[in-house]
Amino acid sequence: MFNLKPHHRPLAAYRILSYICIGLLSLAFLFSLLVGLSLPIIKSIYLLKVQSTRANQPTTSIATELRFGVWGVCAARRAQLHLSMFPASALGTGECFGPQLGYSVPPSLIALANVSPDIVDAILQALLVILILHPIAAGLSFITLLSSLFLASHKLSILSLVFAIVTALVSSVVFAVDLALVIVAKGQISSIDTELQFAIQWGSAPFLGLVAVLLTWLAVITLSARACYCFGVRQ
Repeated sequence: MFNLKPHHRPLAAYRILSYICIGLLSLAFLFSLLVGLSLPIIKSIYLLKVQSTRANQPTTSIATELRFGVWGVCAARRAQLHLSMFPASALGTGECFGPQLGYSVPPSLIALANVSPDIVDAILQALLVILILHPIAAGLSFITLLSSLFLASHKLSILSLVFAIVTALVSSVVFAVDLALVIVAKGQISSIDTELQFAIQWGSAPFLGLVAVLLTWLAVITLSARACYCFGVRQ
């Protein structure tokens, strides 16, 4: 009479785990996808920007900074100027180059933003690796999301866990490279010329990547509970 515990409860636990995993991985995929579709596809999301810090910037300047994304680069202005001075296309984010994977910045766009070509070359060398890794991380995140839909099968749950671990590792590497990108670029700028009046700042893409990394590692813990029958999950 003590063995009358319903057998559907473990399946209910798996469903709860499935909902948690799907939620975590869906958000992780969304953030990875947004980064993968960054500027110039989504102009508000970019990896970093280099901007002029000159105190007496001419009021007629069309652009004062370059914003670098996964697929291209855009010249932009830090502040909105009077509408009568520039056409609508010159407001906010202006002329862009891309989308193209493994891009180079046209000299005309560098001149438009009044940025040193040496600085742009230094940034592009650091960008070469992560331009390839970001789409890969987004693709792995999508594959992991699909595999998490079949946690009722123990073999597929193990496979999903493997995918999640690989995705988490790749996403972590991408985020680490994003951090190193700005650090290396700042160091290269200071070594080029200490009198250059330029500054490098973060974009929103690295922070979105950080959220994706954290969500993916949380999904790894949840999938481990299912695949290993631990944390209260039973066979």
